[in-house]
Amino acid sequence: MSSSASSPAPRPGDVVGTLRLLAYLALSCALLVLDHRGSWLSEARHQASVAVQPLWWLAGMPSRIGSSMRNDAATRTLLAEDNRRLRNELLVLTAGQARLRVEALENARLRQLLGAVEQGSLDVQLAPILDVDQDPTRQRLLLDAGRRNGVREGQGVIDAGGLLGQVIAVTPTTATVLLLTDLDHAVPVIVSRNGVRLVVYGSGRPDRLVLRSVPLSADVRVGDTLVTSGLGGRFPPGFPVGTIESLEPDDSRAFLTGDLVPAAQVDRGRDVLLLRDVVVPVTTADLEAAAAEREAAARAAADEAANRDTGEAADATPANATPPADAGPSPAPVDSPEPVR
Repeated sequence: MSSSASSPAPRPGDVVGTLRLLAYLALSCALLVLDHRGSWLSEARHQASVAVQPLWWLAGMPSRIGSSMRNDAATRTLLAEDNRRLRNELLVLTAGQARLRVEALENARLRQLLGAVEQGSLDVQLAPILDVDQDPTRQRLLLDAGRRNGVREGQGVIDAGGLLGQVIAVTPTTATVLLLTDLDHAVPVIVSRNGVRLVVYGSGRPDRLVLRSVPLSADVRVGDTLVTSGLGGRFPPGFPVGTIESLEPDDSRAFLTGDLVPAAQVDRGRDVLLLRDVVVPVTTADLEAAAAEREAAARAAADEAANRDTGEAADATPANATPPADAGPSPAPVDSPEPVR
């Protein structure tokens, strides 16, 4: 046995591993050279990244779903808040628009009242309506003006359309108006077309007036406009009261009854006009009627006097009487003076 140790013989496995390592090194060097010259590994990496894109998409899907759900929830909450806010703003704007529309209508009514005052040169007082009587059997208004404002009982109340009624009660701060549509109200009127006198009564409804006991011979037609006559001293003449809508005989067939549409806007408006210091003049129709009555009375008196004189002359001189012989010619008869007509 030799004294010096001999080197161990290489094992087959180590040789194979070394050769494999050398082969890998050679392949790596070759790939580096080829990639440096042809860049084909970059293309391979690009293709490989395209191939694994679905895997990356699947891997990121849970995160995307969670983020989308959070965004949807936040968006829905934001939309709900915006919707609620916009609804509130729309309600406020709608209410404001409705109020502006009402104010525009009231402004137009006030312009009509002002136009009626300027056109008629009336001494009037503007009074706002404070309340309306809720009793369906009574047609009355409560005005925000009273004795302190110069309002007195009996004052006529009008609007831009015509007569509304009259003041029946006054307190220091308020006044009660009896509308012409009330069952307890009546107003003397004339037909503006021919001056026929009539009386209009309230019907208890804000859209109707009533004519009663109209003679069949009266020249009254459907469509005639009735105005105040001024009789009684309560209302001045010439204010429109209503328009005849229908006429028909009553139960006795001796008179006509009719329905009228009020000229005034009884059931609307927030302001009225109170007539002040109105002097009621005599109308032309009244003068003509009085003159006709005086002329008829004078004609009847003249006819009666002429008949009486003729009868007395016939009784004083007989028909067969002859004048005496010694008498001269009979004087010519003296005609009786004709009465002044």
